[in-house]
Amino acid sequence: MISYWIYPSVFGELGIAASERGVVAIDLQAGKRPLPVKPEWQAVSSALTDEAAEQLRDYFEGRRRTFDLPLDAAGTPFQQGVWRALCAIPYGETRSYRELAEAIGNPKAVRAVARANGANPLSIVVPCHRVIGADGTLTGYAGGLEMKARLLALEGALVG
Repeated sequence: MISYWIYPSVFGELGIAASERGVVAIDLQAGKRPLPVKPEWQAVSSALTDEAAEQLRDYFEGRRRTFDLPLDAAGTPFQQGVWRALCAIPYGETRSYRELAEAIGNPKAVRAVARANGANPLSIVVPCHRVIGADGTLTGYAGGLEMKARLLALEGALVG
């Protein structure tokens, strides 16, 4: 069973879904891709959705830099590899899509890395907001570029 709940935050409403194994999705409800609720999901909070909301609240308030949650996001092996590489980007730092492609050992896969980054279902916890253009500019983010800039500012990341 997958449970989900919508939580308020200082960055807007967050949709959080979790299975018995881990967090399945976290999405900014006001962004381009709100939580994709499926008919079989149950609209009820769980210990895991509550824990994710608490850790996100601590992150937004500057008391947390990393997350300690079991994750259960569905994706291809390639996507999973990109998402692991995203988790390796330290708090307050950024990487370009090319650097991320190099980090997974496939420097020619820049566009595929960008697509996998965009398909990340675990917004903020898997920090796709830390990926920027090669020239240092902000590029696409499902939560919107303004939200991406706010998250990077919260972390103290320097953006060109």
